[in-house]
Amino acid sequence: MKDFFRLVKVEFTRIFSNNVLLAIFIGAPIFYGIIFGYVYQQGKVIDLPIVIIDQDKSPTSDKIVDAFLDNEVLLVSDVRYIPGNIIAEMPTKQYAAVITLPTDFEADIFQKRHPEIRVDLNMANMVNANTASKNIQSVLMTLNAGIEIEGLKKSGLHPTKAAAAYESFKINFNKLYNSTGNYVTFMLPGMLAAIMQQIIFLAMALVFSRDFEDGYFGSLVTESKFSLYHIAVKSTPFILMIPIMWGIVSLFIPYFKIEADVFNFPMLILVTLLTLSSMFIGMLFSIAIPSQLKATELLMVISTPAFVLSGFTWPTLAFPEAITNVAQFIPLTQFLSAFRKIAFYGGNISSIASEINMLLVIIAVTFIAMLLLLQLKIYRYTKKHSKIETAIK
Repeated sequence: MKDFFRLVKVEFTRIFSNNVLLAIFIGAPIFYGIIFGYVYQQGKVIDLPIVIIDQDKSPTSDKIVDAFLDNEVLLVSDVRYIPGNIIAEMPTKQYAAVITLPTDFEADIFQKRHPEIRVDLNMANMVNANTASKNIQSVLMTLNAGIEIEGLKKSGLHPTKAAAAYESFKINFNKLYNSTGNYVTFMLPGMLAAIMQQIIFLAMALVFSRDFEDGYFGSLVTESKFSLYHIAVKSTPFILMIPIMWGIVSLFIPYFKIEADVFNFPMLILVTLLTLSSMFIGMLFSIAIPSQLKATELLMVISTPAFVLSGFTWPTLAFPEAITNVAQFIPLTQFLSAFRKIAFYGGNISSIASEINMLLVIIAVTFIAMLLLLQLKIYRYTKKHSKIETAIK
């Protein structure tokens, strides 16, 4: 055990002597957590610029303009009476929508000719387009109902009956799980988990590949011929440091007032399994590829699309089956699926059993693979150097 702790101490020294590794492992989660948290802190999109083209210039069209001015999500950038060259303005103005009120709009309403309001949505940004569309519909439907009710009242119908005649039924939306529709609650936890998986991948990719490059692997082999021993030596510093990073990252949840229950036992199990699976995948690449640069590059191929493939923002039901099957073997996919069940739905261990089982499979397969592969490398190294020594003698 004395030799084991001596080697672990050496590992700490080698880790802290690598500025790139420290920047990735310590700096990245904190830096990206702060940046992404403040990016989404507002919680929802507001002040989306729109243009209203009022070709009618009537009291009714003025009411519509006023209604849009009162909407907090939409920002009326311009009210004009002729369209102008909207297409030429788009690269600089980037309007979310252009609303056109046609000529004789008010007259057509009074004469029951059902005029049409044209809404041109800018679909270059789907989030902005969907938000703008929702709010434009809300404003216009409210005005439409008000105009219809006013018409019924003018025809002699009692105000209460006029309202009842237009409103056949009521709709009551009860929003559950992130009831405010806060974007930081939706996005930040998933992004923090993706960052943690990526930094664990990249940190572990350097542990053995660096030894192969600088020759330290030979010194380790003289200490022990068993791969399990070396894996334990390499893992111990990160097993001690990674929980500290998870602790720091978890503080972003209360700091940004995210309504998610993450401080519980099922989440502890889930975080532990994500950590181990990410560590073992990173170490496997580090053993298989004796080059720090190539090992990190190949792991980036996995980690870069992991967040998209996880199904956190885009449902996996919409993926081609082949891509869905591949995504199941990325630890982040299982973690985020289980995370939502625990943090938002109040689930327990049994509700995330399938995700836990899959993470355990990933851990078992990668652990056995790196154990065997490292043992093979130790055997080849020992055999090669015994031949050299025999030749010298």
